Amino acid sequence: MPGSVTPVLETGQLSVTYGGLRAVRDVSVTVRPGQVVGLIGPNGAGKTTFLDAVTGYVRSKGTVELKGRDVSAWRSHRRARAGLARSWQSIELFDQLTALDNLRVARDSVRRKMLTKDRLDDDGLVQILDLLGIADAAGQLPGDLPNGKRKLLGVARALASEPALLCMDEPAAGLDSSESVTLGSRLRSLVTQDMSILLIEHDMNLVFSVCDWVYVLVFGSVVAEGPPAEIRKNEQVIAAYIGRRAHQQHDSVPHQRGVEA
Repeated sequence: MPGSVTPVLETGQLSVTYGGLRAVRDVSVTVRPGQVVGLIGPNGAGKTTFLDAVTGYVRSKGTVELKGRDVSAWRSHRRARAGLARSWQSIELFDQLTALDNLRVARDSVRRKMLTKDRLDDDGLVQILDLLGIADAAGQLPGDLPNGKRKLLGVARALASEPALLCMDEPAAGLDSSESVTLGSRLRSLVTQDMSILLIEHDMNLVFSVCDWVYVLVFGSVVAEGPPAEIRKNEQVIAAYIGRRAHQQHDSVPHQRGVEA
């Protein structure tokens, strides 16, 4: 991307400390318009905590800029109104409401002061469901949906706020391989110059197939970054994370000593 293009998200030396534990250490990440940027690393590396800091759910030091505007001091609801949306690892749907009503709640609860166009009407919300391949679930309760559709509904609800940046925390967790492939194609179809994605994910096939740029977090610090092809070959990343996970999943891959998750 041209250097003159203002990033959708830019963090500078972002850190989070719990007591004497520094969970995130001086992490600087950039997401540009139209990009899917991945954040990977072992369990306990600080990925979700970093996302909590970006979206304003935990206190942090350093800077968070959204579309060139410093939002570091803003609370989570104000960041959401400015176009920073999030889907949750545990999905967090309103199970007593229909799928369409879940989207209505998200649409109505996020009112951006700078918004110049009308909010999405119900037809627009149904189009979001259709884009994710779950329009047939509009009138159903989330508890009646299979896990794959519940995951997609969580994404749809985040999209109902028309975000500039969608932060996703392990959207493929609990999905089988075919569902993960479908999710990947859906995610790529969502990205435009008006909306980018920051993706935390353990499914390496998904990360390497959809991401334009990948950051690797270990013990709260970025140890590598680059396009997926480079990260896949990075010896430090293989030893610390990718090789170790592959060994756990496939006995044919030799064990490499790495970071404990």
